Amino acid sequence: MLEIVVKTENWERHVRVSGGELAGLVRRMGGEGDRFLVVQRIPDLPDVFAQVWHAGGDYTLEHRDGAADRHFQAMVDRPEGVIAALTGWARQEDGWDAGLAWSLLDMGPTREVPLLDLDEDEREELEKRVREVLVGGYASRAELAELAEEYLVTKDRRPVSREQAEALADRMWLERVAEQATWRGETDPERLTRAFGALQAAGITARENFTCCRNCGQSEIVGEGGPDARGFVYFHTQCTDSAASGHGLMLLYGGFDGSSETTAAIGDEVVVALEASGLNAEWDRDPDRAITVTPLDWRRRLVG
Repeated sequence: MLEIVVKTENWERHVRVSGGELAGLVRRMGGEGDRFLVVQRIPDLPDVFAQVWHAGGDYTLEHRDGAADRHFQAMVDRPEGVIAALTGWARQEDGWDAGLAWSLLDMGPTREVPLLDLDEDEREELEKRVREVLVGGYASRAELAELAEEYLVTKDRRPVSREQAEALADRMWLERVAEQATWRGETDPERLTRAFGALQAAGITARENFTCCRNCGQSEIVGEGGPDARGFVYFHTQCTDSAASGHGLMLLYGGFDGSSETTAAIGDEVVVALEASGLNAEWDRDPDRAITVTPLDWRRRLVG
C-alpha cells in the first residue's frame, strides 16, 4: 500500500491506497465533479503535495515541496504518465519526476503571518486544547487550524486569524510528527484499530472517534450498521480526549435488537477481540456498563 491520502473533487477520501487503486482514480477523472485529485503523504506535511486536474485533453500535474518557490507544473497527455509520476512521488523514488517538462509556478510573495496577540493564559489555554486534539490523533491539519481559529472567539472578539491559526497548527503538528518518528512497532491505538477491524469483519459495526458524545453516538450508530450487522461498538471524541490524557478508553456497545442478552454477547466479543490484539479490557459483563481499555499508552500516529 502507498503511504498517501488521496482526496477527490467529489469529497472522497482514500487512505493508504494500492498502486492499482491510485491508477483507477486517475483513469476515471474527467467527468463533472471528478476533475481533480490531491495526494498528500502520511503523515501530512505542510505545503507538500501533488495534484492533478483533468477535464478533457491534457492532464495538469503539479507538485509542491514545502515552499512557494518549490511549486511545479507539467502537462501530461496520457493517464499512464500521471500514474507513473504520482506513484513514484508517493514512494519517494529517486528521479520520479524525470521525463516531464516541469515549469516553476509563480505563487506570488509569501505573506508574513503576524504574531498572536494573546496574553500568556490565553496562549496556554489555546495550545493546551489544540494539543489535546492533536495527541488524540484523528484530526487533520485543516481541522486543527479551524479549532485554533474558533476556540477563543467571543461575541465581540476574534483574536486568532485564519493565517495565525494555520501557523500554530502546523508548528504543533510538525512537533508531533518529529515525536512519532521515534516510536517503534505497533502502538496501542493501532492494536485498537486492528481489534475494531476484526469486529467489523465479524458483523459488529465498529467506529473510532465517532460523534461528539454518547447521546449523539447512540442515535447515529444505528445508521452506520449494514443489513447483516448484529451490534455495535464505538467511542466518541470525549472518550478520545480521555484516552489521550492517560485515563484509559471507554467503549460503548450494544445489540441492534436492543436486548440485554445480545448486548452482553456483543460485549463478550469486543473483549475477546481486544485481548486478541494485545489490549487489556475491564468489564464485569454487566450490559449496562461500558468496557474500559486500560492501561493504555495512547500514541496514535498522525495521518492528516
